[in-house]
Formats: sequence, structure tokens, C-alpha cells
Amino acid sequence: MAKIVNYISEAFEELKTNVTWPEWAEVQRYTIVVAVFSVVCALATWGVDEACAKVIAGFFTWLNS
Repeated sequence: MAKIVNYISEAFEELKTNVTWPEWAEVQRYTIVVAVFSVVCALATWGVDEACAKVIAGFFTWLNS
């Protein structure tokens, strides 16, 4: 158990002293970029799904004709 506590303590010390954290403005900018990219990817996925659904529905309508 002492090894685990020591490991966690050293990990936090490493995060405080050796990690270079980005500025708050940079974090906000990257958050906006990720949010916009996520929405664009979701819309692209939805569009492809709708197109494929229409093609498949048209194919089965054609088969039943």
C-alpha cells in the first residue's frame, strides 16, 4: 500500500514541477476547435448515413417494382 501512495505522491509532484501547462487562452481556443470539429464530423456522419439510407431504400423500392 505504501508503494501505491508513494507512486501517486510522486505523480502529483511530477505534474506540479515538470509539466508545462498551456495558458488559459490557449486551452479555450483548443476547446473551441475541438467542439467545432466534433460538430462538423457529426454532421458529415449524419449526411453520409442519410444518403446511404436513401440509396438503400431506393434499391429495395426498385426491387419490389
